[in-house]
Amino acid sequence: MEYPKDLSIIVPLFNEKESLPELLAWIRSVMDANKFSYELIFVDDGSTDGSWAEIQELAKGDGRIKGISFRRNYGKSAALYEGFAIAEGRVVVTMDADLQDSPEEIPEMYRMIVEDGWDIVSGWKQHRVDNTFTKNLPSKLYNATARKITGLKLHDMNCGLKAYKNEVVKNVEVYGEMHRYIPYLAKNAGFTKITEKPVHHQKRKYGKSKFGMERFVNGFLDLLSLWFLSTFGKKPMHFFGFSGLLMFFIGFVMTVWIIIAKLVHQAHHAAYRAVTDQPLFYLALLAVVIGVMLFLAGFLAELVSRNAPERNHYNIKEKLN
Repeated sequence: MEYPKDLSIIVPLFNEKESLPELLAWIRSVMDANKFSYELIFVDDGSTDGSWAEIQELAKGDGRIKGISFRRNYGKSAALYEGFAIAEGRVVVTMDADLQDSPEEIPEMYRMIVEDGWDIVSGWKQHRVDNTFTKNLPSKLYNATARKITGLKLHDMNCGLKAYKNEVVKNVEVYGEMHRYIPYLAKNAGFTKITEKPVHHQKRKYGKSKFGMERFVNGFLDLLSLWFLSTFGKKPMHFFGFSGLLMFFIGFVMTVWIIIAKLVHQAHHAAYRAVTDQPLFYLALLAVVIGVMLFLAGFLAELVSRNAPERNHYNIKEKLN
């Protein structure tokens, strides 16, 4: 497939007015030095510091600069989604606007996509300049958990500097806070050639970080949601039905045990407690009720899944007529 440009560089931003002129000059310098044809897409995520006016000023007389402005802050995933929708480059690169990502990494990432055949090249901030305890330890735990759940051997899942084949970004839907997991979304869509590249990390020059400790908690919850949907999204009965049957079976076995124990005690004229006086009876009853509820939840979820409009949506690589 022919693409009108070599590169589409997408820069989502929120209140980064001060860094934009320097970032643009840096990107232009790298692109011109490597003779790339490119487009630069700024996505202003509801900034209140005049970032959009700055983008409009910078874009004057330069047809390579495109811009999208949200009426309010929707989040990075929404910004990337809109940027991906209009990207025309053979390779699509995402990077942050805070000058912590170096555009000088882009040529090598481009080469790895075009020449080495990777679907995604994810940046790895191997040597962080903000290597504080409050950021470093949670980040390591978060990335270790992400590697375990996703099966992707990426050291820095949250790095904003990534390069993708154009085909990848057109076949994944980024929503909520799922921008961290685009490689995992791509893997589930059939793009399995995913690697990483150590990238240079710089100190923030202007403003302050938009991320707090809550992003690690939210990121972990999003990861669990994504794993569950990708694993059981189109076959919910496999999860809920199995869990329900298992709980029902446990409750049934406990009930049978109580009844047999009572009959044995009666046969031997031994003292025994009434069934309803035994805690095990209520545990058995609870297990049966939970089992039935889980099974019904799976059944209803299966009905919803089978009637979903995308139930037969598949990513087709090629066709021969």
